[in-house]
Amino acid sequence: MQWEVRPGHTYPALHIALEPGEEVVAEPGAFLLMRGPLEIKTSSLGIGKGILRSLFGAESFFLNSYRATGQGELWLAPPAPGDIYYLPLGGNGYFVQDTAYLAHHGDVEVGVGWRGFKGLLNEGELVWLKVRGRGGVWVCAFGALEEVRLLAGEKMVVDNFHFVAMDEGARYEVRTFGGLKSFLLGGEGLVAEVHGPAHLLVQTRHLASLAEVLLPILKRQLKVR
Repeated sequence: MQWEVRPGHTYPALHIALEPGEEVVAEPGAFLLMRGPLEIKTSSLGIGKGILRSLFGAESFFLNSYRATGQGELWLAPPAPGDIYYLPLGGNGYFVQDTAYLAHHGDVEVGVGWRGFKGLLNEGELVWLKVRGRGGVWVCAFGALEEVRLLAGEKMVVDNFHFVAMDEGARYEVRTFGGLKSFLLGGEGLVAEVHGPAHLLVQTRHLASLAEVLLPILKRQLKVR
C-alpha cells in the first residue's frame, strides 16, 4: 500500500494506491473517488458494542471498508479544510476526537473510548474513539496539525477545542480556564492539563470559533432578506 496527501496543507485529499487484497476503512462521507476493482462494505466494526456515537450527536457509528480485488486507487477527503496526519500503530493505541478520525488500515480495532467526565474535551462530549492495533490511522483537522511531545515531569495546558489526539497512556485532567470569572467571561471555557510523557496532536483552528464569527453575519443577512 502506498499513499500520499495531495496537493498541500490547505485543502488536501488522501490518495491511496491499493494492491489486491489490501483494505482501507474510512469514515462515512470521506469518499471522494475510486479507480479499479474495489469492494465496499459498511459495518459498525465493533463500535456498536460500546456507546453509540449517534446518541452523542455524531453523524454515524458505521464505517465503510474498501477492499481491492485488483490494483485500485482510493481518494478520501476530510470534512473541513486542514491537514491530514498519519499515526502509525505497532500495538499501541490513541484516543482520537471522533470528528478527527478519517480512515485506518491494518489489524486495527476501532471502538468507543469511555473516559467518564475526564473525557469532556471535545465540545462537551464524553466519548472519544479509541484506535489500537497494528497498522495506521489517518486523522484530520480544521487548520494545521501540530505534533507535541512531553517528557516525563512536563505538563501542558491545551484548549479543549484544539485537542485532536493523544496516546492512550497519557495522563490528563480537565479543568476550567483560570478561576470562575475567567471561565465565564474569558472566552476559553474548558482546558486539558496533560502530564508527560505524552504524544499529542493539536489543531490550529476550531469550528466553534468560526461559527461564532459567522453567526452574527448570517443573522444580519436573514434580517435583510
